[in-house]
This record gives sequence, structure tokens and C-alpha cells, in this order.
Amino acid sequence: MAEIRLGENESIDSALRRFKKKIQKAGILSEVKRRERYEKPSLRRKRKAEVARRGGR
Repeated sequence: MAEIRLGENESIDSALRRFKKKIQKAGILSEVKRRERYEKPSLRRKRKAEVARRGGR
């Protein structure tokens, strides 16, 4: 779980910006998008093989 602490006199905008950056680094958004719908195991293997073939990106 990602969390941030507000500093004294810190604006909500800057805190939100820090929170978004922290969530992106933790990979939470990509995990949520991946879990939005069911992916059959055969399609998952095919997708992983494609990523490995492209160089792990």
C-alpha cells in the first residue's frame, strides 16, 4: 500500500503529485489494469513470450 505524509504547509497538489509518482514506481496502476479483466492462461503465456522475445520491456 502506497502512502505519503503531508508536510507542514504542503499543498494538496504537490502531495497528490508525490502520491501519483509513488504509485507509478510501485507498479500499482499497471497491476490494476492487468486485473481488470480475466486473461486465459494460454494468452498470458503468449503475451509473456512476446515480451521476452522483444527484450523484456
